[in-house]
Amino acid sequence: MTDRIADIDIPDSQLAKEATELVRQGAGPLLFDHSRRVYLFGALQGRRRGLVYDPEILYVAAMFHDLGLTERHNQSQQRFELDGADDARDFLRSHGLDEESARLAWTAIALHTTPEIPSHMEPEIALVTAGVEADVLGMGLDDIPAEARKEIVAAHPRPDFKRRILQAFTEGIAHRPQTTFGNVKADVLEHFVPGFRHIDFVEIIQNSDWPE
Repeated sequence: MTDRIADIDIPDSQLAKEATELVRQGAGPLLFDHSRRVYLFGALQGRRRGLVYDPEILYVAAMFHDLGLTERHNQSQQRFELDGADDARDFLRSHGLDEESARLAWTAIALHTTPEIPSHMEPEIALVTAGVEADVLGMGLDDIPAEARKEIVAAHPRPDFKRRILQAFTEGIAHRPQTTFGNVKADVLEHFVPGFRHIDFVEIIQNSDWPE
């Protein structure tokens, strides 16, 4: 039987089921519940905006979007968004999906911490960011009926979520601080990693090899 939460169906294909279990086992309850909420909030925003999207691709992208923060990537030196994007692309390819589907999921995850740009792109890309913005930043919550929010949080609770997600961000990127250049995650390290100083774009220009 298909799960239905806040009048949104959770995809129940074999691919979606495998994605669910991969994230449930590999990411732990905090990121699992967060990722499911991202899908549900994104889907609700898609319905409100009248967007047509592939629910399976949106689901996989939402579920994989924070995998770069997990232990499997604790030696990575690229942006955590790219780790999750690469995982999603490889997962979809391994299940025989076409390159366009893999590209959509990859881009949705890669850009989910880049404000504004995703909203001008394909629905699957826009809606992953919309879901993240709703769950992490509280942006667009007024667009989602209170009863739907209540049902989603009942199914996927968020106890002490603000503190715990910030801790997950810190632990997932503290070993690769250079990847926060031009990224909202620099704010996380400035708050929680003593001595961290963000890379200054102006200083890069002023100290470049150009002689003038």
